[in-house]
Amino acid sequence: MKILVTGFDPFGTDKINPAIEAVKKLPDEIKSAEIIKLEIPTVFNKSAEIVKKAIEKENPDYVLNVGQAGGRYGITCERVAININDGRIPDNEGYQPLGEPIHEDGEAAYFTQLPIKAQVKAIRKAGLPASVSNTAGTYVCNHIMYQVQYMRDKKFPNIKAGFIHIPFLPQQVVNRPNTPSMALADIIKGLTAAISAIVECDGKGDIKTVEGANH
Repeated sequence: MKILVTGFDPFGTDKINPAIEAVKKLPDEIKSAEIIKLEIPTVFNKSAEIVKKAIEKENPDYVLNVGQAGGRYGITCERVAININDGRIPDNEGYQPLGEPIHEDGEAAYFTQLPIKAQVKAIRKAGLPASVSNTAGTYVCNHIMYQVQYMRDKKFPNIKAGFIHIPFLPQQVVNRPNTPSMALADIIKGLTAAISAIVECDGKGDIKTVEGANH
């Protein structure tokens, strides 16, 4: 089994992004699955082009995109991506779409194929806060999740894909009072647990438990 895991580069006022920092330090193999690591830019459309080339090159069984969700205290596995780009700030190339569809011929929303409840349960078992999230936002995180689902719908039907949001690192909240954070080692531990759950649930489907947030 081969799993492509992507992480975004820093954006906005931050000089570091826990997503790529954690992805770079993941094991090369988890539960006998080969882990392919890829840095992608926090840029609408370009991020999707880079992921598409990686899918064509690597032919992975799974694609897991990882992104920063500043303000969330736990690791959150996303259930759904919606067909809209609505940037609260410009991306790293200065583009700021406001309420634009990602693809005119795409579905209004796509649901993940990943075992998100099993992933959340595995992260909690590892001793870290986690929950299922029902909103990936409308910035580049939702964008890449939607784009990969669109690729699956139109060109790569055999892949399964999804998205995980992670909190700020401690050094990112020094000047952000009352904002939660998580140590890099713990983020890596959580992602490793989540990927292990993907491997263990392969061909079996997700578990049926209550692991989600209310919104």
